[in-house]
Amino acid sequence: MTPLERLEQLNIELAEVRAAISAVLRGAQEYRIGSKSFRRADLGLLYEERTRLEREIADIENGGMFRAVYFEGR
Repeated sequence: MTPLERLEQLNIELAEVRAAISAVLRGAQEYRIGSKSFRRADLGLLYEERTRLEREIADIENGGMFRAVYFEGR
């Protein structure tokens, strides 16, 4: 996977996490359909995942964690 493809994937995941956070904040953390009950992810875990994704996106956009350094003269 190229860095550009990885960046696209991370941005999609980030959008999904942000949508999940919004849904939970609107009160949709737990709901029922018929006799079945569904529960969404914990808000704290969603915030942690959002932070992780944002950090990974920033690393890719800034050239990763390693950068070339050039020194002039002595």
